[in-house]
Amino acid sequence: MGSLGRLTALFLGAFGAATALTGYASYSASRHTIETLVDRRLDEVSRALLDESLRGNAGAILARISALSTQRETGDLGFELVDARGKRLGGNVTVSGPVPRGFSTLADSVLPGTATFRMQRRDAGGGLQLVTLVETEPVEGFAAVWLRSYALGFGLIVVIVVAGAVSFSTIVRRRIGELRRTAEAIIDGDLTQRVPVEPGSGAFAGQAATFNRMLDRIAALVESLRHVGGDVAHDLRTPLARLRSRLALIVAETPTPELEATLEQCDELLAMFSAILRISEVEGGERRTAFQPVMLAAVASDVTETLAATAADSGHVLTIGPLEGGVIEGDRQLLTQAALNLVGNALTHSPPGSRVTVSVTRAGTGAGTGAQLLLSVADDGPGIPAEERATALRRFGRLDASRHNPGHGLGLPLVEAVARMHGGTLSLDDARPGLRATFAVPVAG
Repeated sequence: MGSLGRLTALFLGAFGAATALTGYASYSASRHTIETLVDRRLDEVSRALLDESLRGNAGAILARISALSTQRETGDLGFELVDARGKRLGGNVTVSGPVPRGFSTLADSVLPGTATFRMQRRDAGGGLQLVTLVETEPVEGFAAVWLRSYALGFGLIVVIVVAGAVSFSTIVRRRIGELRRTAEAIIDGDLTQRVPVEPGSGAFAGQAATFNRMLDRIAALVESLRHVGGDVAHDLRTPLARLRSRLALIVAETPTPELEATLEQCDELLAMFSAILRISEVEGGERRTAFQPVMLAAVASDVTETLAATAADSGHVLTIGPLEGGVIEGDRQLLTQAALNLVGNALTHSPPGSRVTVSVTRAGTGAGTGAQLLLSVADDGPGIPAEERATALRRFGRLDASRHNPGHGLGLPLVEAVARMHGGTLSLDDARPGLRATFAVPVAG
């Protein structure tokens, strides 16, 4: 359950607890009020029966009890007069057990054949005790009546609140999902995606519109930067190509070490500008529309076979590890370029005699979300310290240990751009010893 679900559950739990507590407090207060009214009636009746002229006079008290018993308004009342020793002297009821002083609630064990009732025992003068009682069956029935009323009233409130909370949670979750899907598309390089704006959605529509304006601004800035880098690389590549052609002619006529070194530097610059243009093309995402099913294991096998002779010439051992099957949606040409860059990087930055292993393994189960194919290129060379791996992935990021080797620091950034284009990642890890570069992309659903 996400944080929104937990908040909704917490709110509903708190509301339920508050509703139950309110119901308990309401029931307790109502019952206490009714009992107070019953006790007040008992007290008033017993006081009226025992006026000053009758106190201590058992006969007169019993006569008054007999007279009251015939009246309609006191028909639900019971009276019993006992002496100082607790012996019954008379009355219209017989209480079988002891009665405490003051007010009390007693069950039918005291008065067989009746329900629960309230009673009062008070001094009647001369050692006499008057017990006055009234059945509380209507009071007991109050619980059922109150429960029905409470269930109907508060039940409707609970239903409305729960429905409102669930609806609100659903709406917010849907809006967050739209934002997340748009953000994921932007991360994958599709800068054209926008959050849907539903007319009449109030604050949500305003938030979506603001978010879209922000994305418009970001897309414009990114496009501007992309054009700047691409235009610079494109505009400089043409004069460099001309310069390289002229140098090649001069070297062919009068070869000298200095001219040959200059020609090599021109080749490096042209390669660098080609890499910049390639990265800009990949990050543009236009080639995503031409994605097709690709067997990553087949790509790894072809690249290993292609570079086998190069590895042998440089004194390296290029081997193939496990190649697990699996299909991804992608651009085979770009995936091949990424694999070539990873293997070439391992051959360039590991000493002769090093072993380079290319493998494809599967992570996760099933297809779609969670399942990935991992193209790994591991060597047993010196590797890259953990604190310098971020530099190796940065454009033009050259480590001090590799500055004497040919290159321009754009190989791994190009691989990372291809990985992002395919919804994947590029990571550098310790191969113990050496370096392991892992190109992870999701399996086609």
